[in-house]
Amino acid sequence: MSAARSTVPHLAVEDLFGSPVRAAAAISPDGTRLAWLAPWRDRLNVWVQSLDGTEEARCVTADDRRSVHTYHWTDDPRWLLYEQDGDGDEHWHIYRVDLDDPDAGAVDLTPFPGATAVGLETMVSRPGKVLVRINHRDPTEFDLYEIDIATAEPTMLVRNPGQIAGLLYTPSGDLYTHDWTPEGDIELAQWDVAVGKVRSVATFDGADYPLSVQPFELTPDGTGVWHGSSRGSDRTRLIRLDLATGEETEVDSHPAYDIDMRATVFPTLPSPLIRHRRTGELLGVRYLGERQEIRPLDPHFAAVLTELEKLSDGDLAAVSSDRDGDRWVVTFTHDRAPGATYFYDHSTGESRFLYRPFPQLDPDSLAPMTPVTITARDGLALPSYLTLPLDTEPTGLPLVLLVHGGPWTRDSWGYHPVVQMLANRGMAVLQVNFRGSAGFGKAFLKAGIGELAGKMHDDLIDAVDWAVGQGYADRDRVAIFGGSYGGYAALVGVTFTPDVFAAAIDFCGISDLVTFLRTVPEFVRPHLINNWYLFAGDPADPEQEARLRARSPISRVDEIRTPLMVVQGGNDVRVVKAESDRIVDALRARGVEVEYLVKEDEGHGFVNPENNIDAYRTADRFLARHLGTAPHPTPTPDEVTPHE
Repeated sequence: MSAARSTVPHLAVEDLFGSPVRAAAAISPDGTRLAWLAPWRDRLNVWVQSLDGTEEARCVTADDRRSVHTYHWTDDPRWLLYEQDGDGDEHWHIYRVDLDDPDAGAVDLTPFPGATAVGLETMVSRPGKVLVRINHRDPTEFDLYEIDIATAEPTMLVRNPGQIAGLLYTPSGDLYTHDWTPEGDIELAQWDVAVGKVRSVATFDGADYPLSVQPFELTPDGTGVWHGSSRGSDRTRLIRLDLATGEETEVDSHPAYDIDMRATVFPTLPSPLIRHRRTGELLGVRYLGERQEIRPLDPHFAAVLTELEKLSDGDLAAVSSDRDGDRWVVTFTHDRAPGATYFYDHSTGESRFLYRPFPQLDPDSLAPMTPVTITARDGLALPSYLTLPLDTEPTGLPLVLLVHGGPWTRDSWGYHPVVQMLANRGMAVLQVNFRGSAGFGKAFLKAGIGELAGKMHDDLIDAVDWAVGQGYADRDRVAIFGGSYGGYAALVGVTFTPDVFAAAIDFCGISDLVTFLRTVPEFVRPHLINNWYLFAGDPADPEQEARLRARSPISRVDEIRTPLMVVQGGNDVRVVKAESDRIVDALRARGVEVEYLVKEDEGHGFVNPENNIDAYRTADRFLARHLGTAPHPTPTPDEVTPHE
């Protein structure tokens, strides 16, 4: 058993999962104003203030139902845009705010009921305009619109030629598409809407997706595309593809790391390509191994980067600058000082600290995240992260195996409130990049093909064995916890290997792979061919359907005897509520302990702070009961939210 803990303060769930006091700061293009997210009526909204402090901070959005998480300065500092959906339904709309008229209110630039607007993009060649794809005409087809920001007037530039996955519109008005071929590859082609495909520009191996095309961004002059490529290599490097000739030229690569592609899954994360605010030219490229490395491609930015990296020992995350690239506002990723934000003026050398999003969290009270490498049973090296509680002998600890979603994403170094809550309660936390995770080379990603509930799960079990073998973990006090794919992994854990885990928490996880793939949103289905269909199977094929059912936790629900907690958003369109209902109903019919928490105003992952606080307070108490840890103190009756 571990030694008693006495010097580490107990971190309240409310402090870990409540709203930040400030977050996501960005500087205006003229370098005079600062915008950020902060609470207004218990929801994050956009605030603006002059950078020199002469203008009082004011809230410029007014959403009191759901927090705003993504906003954008435009090329004109008068206008600010933000994105919002309805209670997690993923029907995203783009709204405009007029900073010169505080009383005008937000204007919906995409006022199409039931539609989704995606791919918001500005072009340096088209000032005052924004490009966005909208599926209001047909839910399976996204048409390309140009919206005049000042007048809010939308113009359809291109009607989707027919469920085309991607549309690329150049400054000269040429249209290019990238879409799946019948063979499952990805073809980039020039199109004329009146006559159809004009010519094929390039074809990428679909089996390498997303390594074969992500990121995928038009060059400022519209003559080429910067994209990630693993063609002829295990690692993803940056290529420039000439749209006229199809010729590919390497722009940059890292000898050991892939391009950081997390933003392709989590759009709120910064793009791997750092570009000039005014010209759109490429300044630098992000790569990710155990830690991030940015490779500068521009001499001025290289000098700026040197100074920015002196501000923190964390990894440079979000960056914004004025039009000239002199005044910068930057945020850092850090395992114990999350989101520290700074201002830097390269023309004067001035720098100053702006804020920490969670000032109530003392970095000295947070546990460090340590990279470790675990060897799977077949010899594959699994890049992982281990977090151990402070002021505790690291032996015989209760262990939580925290499984990432995707599965084609990865765990990485940085602050994670779930990790800190668990470590603060005296638990070791292990995050494993199992085979099939992205960011560790093509071979590592492809090793996951056909291995759901197979070798992908074996990797997790091997990691538990490693932690026990190293003496960190008590084999009888191991829990598995995950969201989305990680929720599926938790359910696999208690159905395929029920003797390994003393408790499990599934957050919006898949219980039946067949029904999951048949209920994803219509506009997502064309993209399934080279991820879910390739790695797991296509339920339209009877033989593959049978394999999918065999790898679904619902098919082995009678094996569950582990205490289980299930969390679900009522508006989840990716893993619909029926996925959780089925597993819960089956267990309750057998008398197996299951705690079910549903939030009807949430989607795939929770946004509103009171819902997150309730969910993780419940998880805290659940793990305390089954792993013998110390939870957050029991709330008073008026703090408790009823569960379903």
